[in-house]
Amino acid sequence: MAVFAVCYALFVLLPNRRSWVACAGGLLLLFSGVLPWQNALTEKINWNVIGLFWGTLVLADLFLKSRAPDVLAGWVVSRMPSVRMSMLALCALSGFISIFIENVAVVLLVAPIALSLASRLKISPVPMLIGIAICSNLQGTATMVGDPPSMILAGEMKMGFWDFFFFHGRPSIFFAIQVGAILSLLVLFWAFRKFKSAGEGFDRMKIRSMVPTWLLCGLVLGLSFASTIDHEFRWFAGSYTLALAVVALVWYRFIAKWGKIGRFVKSLDWDTTFFLIGVFVLVGALGDSGWLEKLAQWMSQSVGGSVLMAYLLLVLVAVAVSSFVDNVPFLLVMIPVVNQLAKTLNAPVAVLMFGLLVGACLGGNITPIGASANVVALGILRRRGYTVGFGDFMRISVPFTIAALAGGTLFVWFFVK
Repeated sequence: MAVFAVCYALFVLLPNRRSWVACAGGLLLLFSGVLPWQNALTEKINWNVIGLFWGTLVLADLFLKSRAPDVLAGWVVSRMPSVRMSMLALCALSGFISIFIENVAVVLLVAPIALSLASRLKISPVPMLIGIAICSNLQGTATMVGDPPSMILAGEMKMGFWDFFFFHGRPSIFFAIQVGAILSLLVLFWAFRKFKSAGEGFDRMKIRSMVPTWLLCGLVLGLSFASTIDHEFRWFAGSYTLALAVVALVWYRFIAKWGKIGRFVKSLDWDTTFFLIGVFVLVGALGDSGWLEKLAQWMSQSVGGSVLMAYLLLVLVAVAVSSFVDNVPFLLVMIPVVNQLAKTLNAPVAVLMFGLLVGACLGGNITPIGASANVVALGILRRRGYTVGFGDFMRISVPFTIAALAGGTLFVWFFVK
């Protein structure tokens, strides 16, 4: 418990060193004998999730390099009748791309288009960049490959790709997020109300190659059969994604030749990869210690046996914590708590788990430091001479999050169970 608490504090104080902190904490537990090496490597670290995450990184980065998303963004914006609708379309498009690609990469992709639009029309890019970041964070929750928390939950609940759409015959998390997205886009429509001038056309770009797009489609197609082939979510999703990633790297090296393969591999998000590995070890050891069972017991007593109160408490706690700290370690800590809570209250596990996921992922939208995509978007604005404070950010993010959270949580409660 002490090692985990120190590591969690350092995640907040040293966000740029989170992978070092997580791995150091995990190694400390292993070398001290608290957790056996074999147990950590074979049981605590979910290698299937790690493989799924890293393979998706490779395919998503090549998809970005192919310029297909740029072409799609330019096509969408050029067909909008006003600046307001162009801004809204860019935010919606960012959300759509985030269903398949990591949120930070989406912000880096769409931000130049937004900055170009703002420069042509001599308007502030601040509201548009904020909208792009928070829409990316929202839709990353919708599918199995959108964001690490979704991958982790899929591993815990043995969910396949299509289980995010329909789970046990009922509408699943994807539709809950879409309800929240519709409501939150209405908030952005209101926030962009002063941008009423005519729209702008964009120069057409050409796609460098369709191969990354087809590989990404192959990923979705293959994962749709994951739950059929691998009922326990132990090997297929990660192995299949890594196999596609190897094919993509071979194609990049010998056919595409868009750059040096070593430089491309080095540019991948290794920080998050090792962060996930370290956190799996930390949380696995914490689970063995018995502290999480105590937390579950306290929560069940606090809600007085009410499943609804337990559900709302989970969502609110997840939102509050994720507003300031990384949602990955929080989610990993809370998953066994939710399992125990569901057993104690005789509640449907899916409802509590989906509520936890919605709260943990949407909570990061509230503050500028709650999600990596927010930090990156504000960093881009800062380099352009725009300083965005907490108040400026939260004037858009808070009503956006409230709308998305209300829609998502209500949908899960009334339709999932």
